[in-house]
Amino acid sequence: MLVTRMNAIVKNVLLVFAALLPIVNPLGLAPIFAEMTMDYDQATRRTVALRVAVNGMVLLVASIFIGGYILEFFGVSLAAVQIGGGLVVTVAGWRILNRKGDLPDRKAESQPSNEEILSQAFYPLTMPLTVGPGSIAVAVTLGSNLHEETHFKLIVGALSALIGIVLIGLSIYLCYAYADRLERLLGANGTSIVIRLSAFILVCIGIQIMFNGLEDFYHYLLTAPKT
Repeated sequence: MLVTRMNAIVKNVLLVFAALLPIVNPLGLAPIFAEMTMDYDQATRRTVALRVAVNGMVLLVASIFIGGYILEFFGVSLAAVQIGGGLVVTVAGWRILNRKGDLPDRKAESQPSNEEILSQAFYPLTMPLTVGPGSIAVAVTLGSNLHEETHFKLIVGALSALIGIVLIGLSIYLCYAYADRLERLLGANGTSIVIRLSAFILVCIGIQIMFNGLEDFYHYLLTAPKT
């Protein structure tokens, strides 16, 4: 019996982790994080990485357990979240893709204060770049299954979701905190290429998220009862 329960927990943890990791994609976003924090010292960068990881875990936990109720309370559909959030992701990726400043120019700029640095940990580094509308939509979908299970499966599902999200947060911190090493490994030209490719992929992801929301709206219009 214990082995069966452990197998169920492991299976659900892997499900949550596998569903969220490709969308959060901390490894792919690490070069963008490195580029956006290149003026920070190593200690500050790791502090920001920790805050992004914690903020991301909080957003995912809230999305899984109460996200559906919040959307229902405000009368907002998941499709609307996808369209609005996808637009934000697209704009953010487009700005990074077309950024022209290089390292010497940026170093010449006035250094931001600690408050300004840490304020960026939530927007835009956590939301929408790391945990965006796609991640929130998946988390809300995963959470919707928790309310339809038996008492035991509800506990197993909740525990598995928490463990899976902690693993996601750990992967975010490790990829972001050591993004500078990846930057040194790639070199200036390699980092620039990876940043542009990652930004382009981010734009594509944002457009795909908006398309998914529009598709949901289209199906709703087709199936809505006519008066």
